[in-house]
Amino acid sequence: MDQTAETAAFDEFIRTRGDALLRYGYVLAGNSEDAADLVQEALARLGDAWPRVRKKDSPEGYVRTIMVRLHINAWRRRRREDLVAAVPESGRVDQYGDADLWAELQELPRKMRAVLVLRYYEDLPDAEIARILGVSRGTVRSQAARALDKLRIKRVLQEAR
Repeated sequence: MDQTAETAAFDEFIRTRGDALLRYGYVLAGNSEDAADLVQEALARLGDAWPRVRKKDSPEGYVRTIMVRLHINAWRRRRREDLVAAVPESGRVDQYGDADLWAELQELPRKMRAVLVLRYYEDLPDAEIARILGVSRGTVRSQAARALDKLRIKRVLQEAR
């Protein structure tokens, strides 16, 4: 395939899957700015490997794997709290789902959140999640169990109030 046809195929992939990738980035990152950055960086990397990935692998799976790895690397580099000057009066309502659930997910550590997103949003098996995150299947299972326990405990405490 010539360069023009490769470029056209890549552009078509971006047009057809761009919104889905942005939603996926939003679920991973928690805000639209970081989601856009994840998508942009992942698509740039896909562009470099497009001829190879297009022929052998699933381009969307490749991009999603890159996005998860970029997201995980960001929290590894930056393990600190984001401090704000003032606590907001109310939580924000997001455009992709339940604001209360999203607020609870935001309180989880990034690795736990990534495991839950891959398991329940992407419906991936533990082996695939482990491959994407570069951890063992046991780590995936324990991170998911701990994350769900934290969410359950928080819900029980809220209901008790």
